[in-house]
Amino acid sequence: MKGLFITLEGGDGAGKSTQIRNIERFFTEKGLVVVHTREPGGTQISEKLRDILLDNRNTEMTDVTEMMIYAASRAQHVRELIIPALERGEVVICDRFVDSSVAYQAYGRGLGDMVVEVNRHATGGLRPDITFWLDIDPAAGRARAAKAGELDRLELEKLDFHYRVYEGYKKIAEAEPDRVKRINAADTVEEICSNIYACLEELCAEKGI
Repeated sequence: MKGLFITLEGGDGAGKSTQIRNIERFFTEKGLVVVHTREPGGTQISEKLRDILLDNRNTEMTDVTEMMIYAASRAQHVRELIIPALERGEVVICDRFVDSSVAYQAYGRGLGDMVVEVNRHATGGLRPDITFWLDIDPAAGRARAAKAGELDRLELEKLDFHYRVYEGYKKIAEAEPDRVKRINAADTVEEICSNIYACLEELCAEKGI
């Protein structure tokens, strides 16, 4: 595919939204078409599934059900929005992707390798060109998220769950250092942006952009 697929990962309050806007500006200034999307969500069907997943009233949802709904949302998102945009040569910036499911369901929920296998089918093997993990301590991130507004079903999980998720992200970053770029989310917004831009310049040089 001709386009670029960029994902951002991190726990609650990591500041992904701010950096997504900065990344979007980076590519629009190069004259490229940018698609900004999110998971769960991104399409009409996927957004409906997002509502189910994050609704605080759905306390009876089982861990496997949660994993399957995330994967179903992703399958629709990939085929309806992401792949067509990449085939058109556009830059797709996605707030969360498979790494989130691995961190939250494989590590946080303890579901292990089945999460990877289910998502292999959901994505058809699609992988990001680069992923930025905004690394923030779960306690600090949760405090930031709470200030921003009402917490959703996953954000309300106990702190030990979020530390398991954090360990999941660490394992992913350690296993795939060429793809996953670990960014210190405790830095200033400007420092974070500068570090991300440096990685993007390298990526563009590799791709001839």
